[in-house]
Amino acid sequence: MNSLVYLIFIVFFFNLAPAFAPPTWTVLVFFTLNSNLHPWLIVIVGAISAGVGRYSLANLTSKFRNKIKPEALSNLMSAQKLLEEKSGRRIALLAFFVISPLPSAQLFEAAGLIGARILPLTLAFFSGRLVTYSFYVAGAGQLKARGIGELITEQFTSIWSIIFQIVMIGAVLLLTKINWSRLLQR
Repeated sequence: MNSLVYLIFIVFFFNLAPAFAPPTWTVLVFFTLNSNLHPWLIVIVGAISAGVGRYSLANLTSKFRNKIKPEALSNLMSAQKLLEEKSGRRIALLAFFVISPLPSAQLFEAAGLIGARILPLTLAFFSGRLVTYSFYVAGAGQLKARGIGELITEQFTSIWSIIFQIVMIGAVLLLTKINWSRLLQR
């Protein structure tokens, strides 16, 4: 039970930090390797704690809107209008919070400053984290159960691993065949 409480607090506070906190997945991997918590509990509690931490960060950041110069606030309000005026842009923004490779702390700080609706962004963040954290925790669980030597050997001999690598090489080659400048002009 203590491990669960520690997990909740550590993940929450790391996600409340505006910068320089380690990625949440590292905490989840640590708990997977060093506790007896069930992997799915680690993933779900980790995603909820991360979501609540980021939601809180965005709300705290939004309190600084009244400290911003009027010209900068006007720019932020224009950005909010631009992002939220069309449903396609709102969907793209939500998708960005689901799969973004950027540090999420700064995304939530920007959302708070812009005055965006934070709850839908947090739910998108949560759903994306459920998926990514599942991969990290499953990998750590395999490492804990089988050891690193067996996992490395399996990657070189697994047919699915080999097929995946070939497909990814093909995807990289496909990127070179797309006329990106023509797509960007649209």
